[in-house]
Amino acid sequence: MIEMDTAASTLDGTTVAEPAGHPLDVEKVRGDFPILTRQVHGKPLVYLDTAASAQRPLAVIEATDRFYRMHNANVHRGVHQLGQEATDLYEAARRGLARFINASSEREVIFTRGTTESINLVAQSFLRPRVGPGDEILITHMEHHSNIVPWQILCEQTGASLKVVPINQRGELELDALENMLSESVKLLGVVHISNALGTVNPIEEVVRMAKRYDIPVLIDGAQAMPHLQVDVQALSCDFYCLSGHKMYGPTGIGALWAREEILEDMPPWQGGGEMITKVTFEETTYNELPAKFEAGTPNIAGAVGLGAAVEYLSGLGMGAISAHESRVLETATDKLSAIEGLRIIGTARHKACVISFILGDIHPHDLGTVIDHYGVALRTGHHCAMPVMQFFNVPATARVSFGLYNTLEEVDILIDALEQSRKMFN
Repeated sequence: MIEMDTAASTLDGTTVAEPAGHPLDVEKVRGDFPILTRQVHGKPLVYLDTAASAQRPLAVIEATDRFYRMHNANVHRGVHQLGQEATDLYEAARRGLARFINASSEREVIFTRGTTESINLVAQSFLRPRVGPGDEILITHMEHHSNIVPWQILCEQTGASLKVVPINQRGELELDALENMLSESVKLLGVVHISNALGTVNPIEEVVRMAKRYDIPVLIDGAQAMPHLQVDVQALSCDFYCLSGHKMYGPTGIGALWAREEILEDMPPWQGGGEMITKVTFEETTYNELPAKFEAGTPNIAGAVGLGAAVEYLSGLGMGAISAHESRVLETATDKLSAIEGLRIIGTARHKACVISFILGDIHPHDLGTVIDHYGVALRTGHHCAMPVMQFFNVPATARVSFGLYNTLEEVDILIDALEQSRKMFN
């Protein structure tokens, strides 16, 4: 059985408080998600693909709908009523997100299209002017492609070298190896908070402390952590934290980069256009203040409003209560999956979040996923945008179940029954 922290434990870099008030009322929560009432192939939908994209509660759907129905206008430009209302909603979402992650200032929250764009922004605006031949960028073997490819592109542009921290057979970082790889030549360390392919919760506070001995800036891919943990960017002491709205029950196409204000002040804009300027002539341009300096063009206003609603929704439920519930689901599912004949879990870290990757005998994960779908169970199959992880474990792909705050122990039983039936069918 995988050892997991409880809701009151420190999940290696993120403190999760005890649930305030009552435990999560999962049946009530499920009523907030309209899509969970539908059927797939004549069976009730069992959605186990939250790591790819979470479903949306009514609060998010209605906030987005209400914006388009009642407040739709561009932000920061109009003196008319709708323009002011749109701006107020947009900036209220930024303030809410800043509070949610305990940013020092709302100026530190830059709206982007998501984690991928946030990482690319840091690569091109912060790091590209600072590196050249002989410099190193350090990432880990468990990274999502979004925290690999931008650095490869940057290395091609600058002549810097990309180095990779190894993992062990449990899917955990080799911290001794990381310590040996740190030096003054390393200009940035990029590390995922929670692995989307393995569920590993990395010891972020420890990793950051190690990097800071050499004054190395640290970027955290927090896409998978945001829906499961109470993230406090000040407590983590990192320099950049990247997140995606659709992972945390918000809309697609919206996310954010958090970075220390003094770092953002020193960074040049990544994209040019409207809004990120205060004065433009054909001879020169004066850039706007934070956060507008990094938000060129018309933003995804409705997406930001929806993300703000998602933050309010999560805050209302309480991240401690969410984590406690999800830990029970993960532990139960891990035990029952481990008992299935021929099933091998890929990634057995001592500290895990709500992701279980596995292979079942000689059944190709794509074939398994297709059959499971006919039981109404939606799970993910493939390399999960983490091909180096698949190569490390010598598998072409895995099946992956990922849980959210709306999943139940009864749904775990439906999954287990569907897998057992599939195993018998293939045998």
